[in-house]
Amino acid sequence: MNDQQWLSKALASMNSGQWYGWKKDWTGSHRMSYENIIVLDDTKSIPSEADVNAKIQEFKDIDTAVENKKASGKQKLKDLGLDDDEIKALIGA
Repeated sequence: MNDQQWLSKALASMNSGQWYGWKKDWTGSHRMSYENIIVLDDTKSIPSEADVNAKIQEFKDIDTAVENKKASGKQKLKDLGLDDDEIKALIGA
């Protein structure tokens, strides 16, 4: 996932519905960046950049934990004597 996708995922998780969008006349190197967020729902407000970055890190940590569990599970299967083809047939990875 790239930085813009992480940002969108974090923002989408912070409020329900399509509450945010991006400035048409944007600044910086990417339109989809914190500085270019606009609020589309008057009942919502832009969370602090620190809160958004914390949510992004939370999602990244979850992804890392999932990948680590997959690697650990595959290794345990190998330790039981399965080869790569058997593991792939069993779990599809």
